[in-house]
Amino acid sequence: MALLRRLASRALPAFLTAVERAGNALPHPGTLFALLTALVIVVSGIAARFDLSVRHPGTGEIVEVVSLLSVAGLHRLLTEMVTNFTGFAPLGTVFVAMLGIGIAESSGFLGAFLRMLVLSAPRRLLTLVVVLAGVLSNTASEVGYVLLVPLSATLFLAVGRHPLAGLAAAFAGVSGGYSANLLLGTIDPLLAGLTQEAARLVDPTYVVNPACNYYFMAVSTVLIVVLGTVVTERLVEPRLGPAPGRDEGGEVDEVEPLSAAERRGLAWAAAAAAVFTAVILLGTVPAGGFLRDPDTGSLLHSPFLSGIVALIFISAVAVGIAYGIGAGTIRSDGDVIRGMGKSIETLGVYTVLVFFAAQFVATFNWTNLGLIFAVEGAEILRAVNLGPVPLMLLFVVLSAVINLVMGSASAKWAIMAPVFVPMFMLLGTSPEVVQVAYRIGDSCSNIVSPMMSYFALIVAFFERYDPKAGIGTVIATMLPYTVVFMVGWMALFAVWLLLGLPVGPGAALEVAVG
Repeated sequence: MALLRRLASRALPAFLTAVERAGNALPHPGTLFALLTALVIVVSGIAARFDLSVRHPGTGEIVEVVSLLSVAGLHRLLTEMVTNFTGFAPLGTVFVAMLGIGIAESSGFLGAFLRMLVLSAPRRLLTLVVVLAGVLSNTASEVGYVLLVPLSATLFLAVGRHPLAGLAAAFAGVSGGYSANLLLGTIDPLLAGLTQEAARLVDPTYVVNPACNYYFMAVSTVLIVVLGTVVTERLVEPRLGPAPGRDEGGEVDEVEPLSAAERRGLAWAAAAAAVFTAVILLGTVPAGGFLRDPDTGSLLHSPFLSGIVALIFISAVAVGIAYGIGAGTIRSDGDVIRGMGKSIETLGVYTVLVFFAAQFVATFNWTNLGLIFAVEGAEILRAVNLGPVPLMLLFVVLSAVINLVMGSASAKWAIMAPVFVPMFMLLGTSPEVVQVAYRIGDSCSNIVSPMMSYFALIVAFFERYDPKAGIGTVIATMLPYTVVFMVGWMALFAVWLLLGLPVGPGAALEVAVG
């Protein structure tokens, strides 16, 4: 055992150093997409010269590479550059959802709600509530990282527990449980849009709704909360040792109780949420509900599922404005508009990234390279004959490994989806299931990936309580969560597939091509 510990103590830093160097060597995701677009153009010209082609498994037609390294290709690149960007599926959905969430955040609702959740938790349930609050915070944007993580450290210290255990538990919920939630957030329509674009390489009419993974992710919330609680209390906290005195970890902020205005705002928000929920139930539960499909009465292809992004927007606006009026943080319509504007300001870099991602996805589709790679790859996987469950579990691991050197969930999926979604579709696995596998792998390795956008912030939080802490300290603390989450989540996924359960509304496990 001593030998193994020495080997691990040497191997882990070396591995982490290699990961950090590899990640730092990558260009910015926006630059990466620009380079990939140029590469696709060049490869399409070379492949066209060699008459690369495959037979479409659905129509039986011969699919050939379309060269963009030509005058006609140049014309298409120039004339469709703007529509590639404005017509990119995830762009509008994310902007609309963020407009609503911006009001909920700027009014103070999200911050007050998270504080209420953790402050009201009994001491014996504090860990569980912190992990749950972290998972739920993913409905919004960065509020979990910038508010809940440091708040949880302070709460743990206040009750005599090690602050780094609270910090780790919150980080595990926010980042490790990124794809588990009881509510739909901005990531759901974003990934669904990319998945739909990729699926249409095989089936031009395929539709992926933003709630397509909801059933699996809701059940995953319970799993992640339980596993996160057990890992914190049985593995992480004992390793950290006794809590330091208040003077050992530097000056610590006191956790302020909710003010009368905040409590009043939360009461107003609860009332607004109750009314909104009642309206949704009235439109979906009765057989003739106004949010069901008017022709069939079904929920599968109903305005409810098709308009889920609009519903996220409306619900966030309703509770945000109600809280703001009750708490006195919103005094005019100008405050509401400024809240929306503030949320859009945070999407500046994302908008640039989307511009280049849209060009890459469009050029990849035009050339037919994605479909050709998918058909050839599907033939290889079919020959291996591993079966759908082992293939999906291997894809989870692949997603987790790629996440170590490329942190953005949407950027990775924009690159991976056009190849893997069609490939697995040709093997009979639905795009929604492939998306689930990607989300599991991406979430599990988030907390040990130096490339994750908020990783540097987490290191800074660690240093507040341990001045000697660094990247290695954070990863060593969070690695047990990654391992346990990965094993537990993959086991749940395998059982789910074997039982043939749908991963979300209208999302079957299998798809027939042709």
